[in-house]
Amino acid sequence: MGIIVSKNNEENSRLNQRITADLRERAQKEMAGSDPDLVEDSDYAKDLKKGSKYVWIWVVLIILAVISLVVIVTI
Repeated sequence: MGIIVSKNNEENSRLNQRITADLRERAQKEMAGSDPDLVEDSDYAKDLKKGSKYVWIWVVLIILAVISLVVIVTI
């Protein structure tokens, strides 16, 4: 015994159109309320410092990693 399943493509396409229209409307509402130039984030960014004080440590670690890989491969 089997179950016959039929698709009603017309109802599905109408449902897909309604969902797409709803999502498009929500996206437009969100875009209208957003601040594209991010002015409120500028106060946060002005107190950040560059991490150049310890860059030399990372360079040394990377060089040591490369040397150790070369030694491992050649052994």
